[in-house]
Amino acid sequence: MGNYLFFFFIFIFIIPLFSTTSAIDSNDSSCPIDLSYVETFPWNQTTCLDPQGNQCCQTLISLFGMGMAQYLKETSVFQLPNPTVASSCLSGFQTQVAARSVHPSLVTSCFKNSTQFVSNVSNCAGIITVQDWVQKVGPVTALDTACKGDVTGLNCRPCIEAGYNVFSKLFSLDPNSTKCFDFTVLYAIGVINEFGPKDPGAAGCILGLPLDSSVNEKSKRKLSNETVLKLVFGFLGAFVGVLVAFALIILYRKWDKKNKRNAPHRRFVSSFRASVLPNSGAKWFHLSELEQATDGFSQRNLIGRGAYGVVYKGTLADGTLVAVKQILDLDLEGDEDFSNEVEIISKIRHRNLLSLRGCCLTSDIMKGRRRYLVYDFMSNGSLGDHLFNDFTWQKLSWPQRKNIILDVAQGLAYLHYGIKPSIYHRDIKATNILLDSEMKAKVADFGLAKQSLEGQSHLTTRVAGTHGYLAPEYALYGQLTEKSDVYSFGIVILEIMSGRKVIDTSNSSYLIITDWAWKLAKSGNVQEIFDESIREEGPKGVMERFVRVGILCAHVMVAFRPKIAEALKMLEGDIDIPKLPDRPLPLSHESFKSSLGRIASTSNTSKYNSNMSVV
Repeated sequence: MGNYLFFFFIFIFIIPLFSTTSAIDSNDSSCPIDLSYVETFPWNQTTCLDPQGNQCCQTLISLFGMGMAQYLKETSVFQLPNPTVASSCLSGFQTQVAARSVHPSLVTSCFKNSTQFVSNVSNCAGIITVQDWVQKVGPVTALDTACKGDVTGLNCRPCIEAGYNVFSKLFSLDPNSTKCFDFTVLYAIGVINEFGPKDPGAAGCILGLPLDSSVNEKSKRKLSNETVLKLVFGFLGAFVGVLVAFALIILYRKWDKKNKRNAPHRRFVSSFRASVLPNSGAKWFHLSELEQATDGFSQRNLIGRGAYGVVYKGTLADGTLVAVKQILDLDLEGDEDFSNEVEIISKIRHRNLLSLRGCCLTSDIMKGRRRYLVYDFMSNGSLGDHLFNDFTWQKLSWPQRKNIILDVAQGLAYLHYGIKPSIYHRDIKATNILLDSEMKAKVADFGLAKQSLEGQSHLTTRVAGTHGYLAPEYALYGQLTEKSDVYSFGIVILEIMSGRKVIDTSNSSYLIITDWAWKLAKSGNVQEIFDESIREEGPKGVMERFVRVGILCAHVMVAFRPKIAEALKMLEGDIDIPKLPDRPLPLSHESFKSSLGRIASTSNTSKYNSNMSVV
């Protein structure tokens, strides 16, 4: 049925990001994991027999994740103690999969760095052991009931939803971490589930490990037998008439309460179809169309996830490839953001802006409240995938980086000058820049976008966006202008040119990319900013020009930032870049950090975007 939703993606993209710094010392270099299960467990090795091995990495990572979960179950420690032990485990794993006719080179290409599985206190809110988990999350969570027993078939989805609830709490504790999902998965299958990591049903649901077809057939027969037993006991229970009547009364009251609670959402759906949709040009998709396109929202079609939404790859009836974004956190404020994105994006048509193909909304008792947005499928993922995930994507070349920067600048220029009133995106960041099959960049995710007001130089509004990418005047005072997007664009330029994230918290430090780049540029060492993979590729003068434009766009003072049209001309070499003006204080200065900290402590996250929303 494909009810796994998000756990499969976690082990594809997040586990490879485990820190390279060991937090636990050990003198024993042997692998503490019994890897014999690789030969005996009924996993589906079909994808790894493909000479290209395109999907094999996903399978192998899930398979190795089974061993990591077993290690957690036996030791109460989430990761391995040191790089030597991790290297030993990967070597043993390579030997085991080779016995299943999988070429050892696939393991080498899928697991490029053994230190990705080593403990580090910066991984997720300082959690290393189960005891740390309990201190941070609490002794009892939604996982304890939803993921404890059989999670096959229809029982899988509640476990997944429970995982999202637990992750939301971890996300609030450590918004900058990208690894808390790993701990949620490992804890669910290694600690909570009574059948454990080596149970096919648990591995298929929680780890997303593809199973041998014969196992799937057995699971279906098992589910069928269980259904028969439930029906038998149900008929026996019918003899207790009083209890049945009492139960019906309770059910009716719950239904009536739920029906009243859903009434505002049903009104929203009706209003949306009557007023917003006809003017948007977007197609109204029935839920059945999207279910068919994504094979029932199958885990193998899961291509992305955020704190409040997941994205599936789908194929429409006419063969068109699409990306289907499901909004998971639903309330009336989320409905307003949903309408905003549909209205905003319906007004834009530009080659560097991702257009909306259609949407789907339901708010009934049977199918519940669901929100979907349907976009064109971007086969090369997001810019963030290529910059910060060495495991999955190849490094971008200098020409590709240059073209991506120009594409984003042209898309922003259209938003600011190509339509009236202008649109401020408010959430320009690497993960919101998508790449098509030809590596052309398209700016996406307009859920936070705002339209400007004629005759006003700026808007004062609720602050929303992603920490690190927010312009200081906007983060501190809610003052939104076109140069707020320019600041975020400058951060993206520096990320693209350096391959570094906007905020570096490694080694317990707090280094903002603008401060780091500024110091190197002022000392005459601009070339040290370039990502090592492109230092010998392009003309140094052009590359240096791009870095200087990035620093200028991300200046803390609004007056010193160029408009996006000016920045585009600077990038293309049509106008000179002014001398970099001095900055009053580095953003890493204690006064800025304390101010941003106070703002972050009062923040709410946007209802269906993976970002920080400050009220």
